[in-house]
Amino acid sequence: MAAATHEPPPHVTEHHTTTGIDNRKMMMWIFLASECLFFGALISTYLIFQGESLVGPLPHEILNIPVTSASTFVLLMSSLTMVLAVYGAQHGRLGMMKLMLLATILLGLVFLGFQAYEFTSFVHEGLGLTTNQFGSSFYVLTGFHGTHVAVGVLYLTSMLLASQRRTGLGADRALHIDLAGLYWHFVDIVWIVIFTIIYLIPH
Repeated sequence: MAAATHEPPPHVTEHHTTTGIDNRKMMMWIFLASECLFFGALISTYLIFQGESLVGPLPHEILNIPVTSASTFVLLMSSLTMVLAVYGAQHGRLGMMKLMLLATILLGLVFLGFQAYEFTSFVHEGLGLTTNQFGSSFYVLTGFHGTHVAVGVLYLTSMLLASQRRTGLGADRALHIDLAGLYWHFVDIVWIVIFTIIYLIPH
C-alpha cells in the first residue's frame, strides 16, 4: 500500500530554453501572459461602462456580496489544495497528489455551482445580457472567467485520470501537475481582481 502512494520523484527529462526554464513551462507563462491581456481588456471595458446604465437593475440593487464571498473563499481554498497536489507530485506522494487534485476539482465545481446560482438569480430579478450596460459587461466578464474555471476543471480531471495509470503522466509527472497549477492559480488571481472591482468597490 505504501509503495502505491509514496514513490521517489521520477527523473525528469528536461527541455530547457536559453533562459534555463523548461520550454513547456515557458509556453505556459506566455499563454498566461496573453490571458492577462485578454482579461485586462474585459476588465477595462467593464470599468469604462461602469455607471452608464440608464435602466435597472443596478449593481447595488442586485449584487449579493455574502454569496459571492462564499464562492470566492471556495476558489481560494482550491488554490491551497492545488499547492498540495503539486507538492505531492514533486515528492512522489501519489496518494496525496490524487486526493488534492480531486479536492481541487470538487471545489472548482462548487464555485461554478455558485456562479450558476448567481446568474439564475440575476435573470429572475430582471438582469439579462442585454438589459443594460452593467448586465452586458458583467455577464461577459464573469462568464469568460467561469469558462476558464470550467476548462481548468477539465484540465485537472484529465491529469487525475492519467495519474490512475502508473505511467499515465510519464516521467514528467511533477512538471505536468505544476503546469496545471500555474493555470489554476492564474484563474484564482483573476477572480480576486474581478471580485474586488465588481463587488467590493462602491458603484
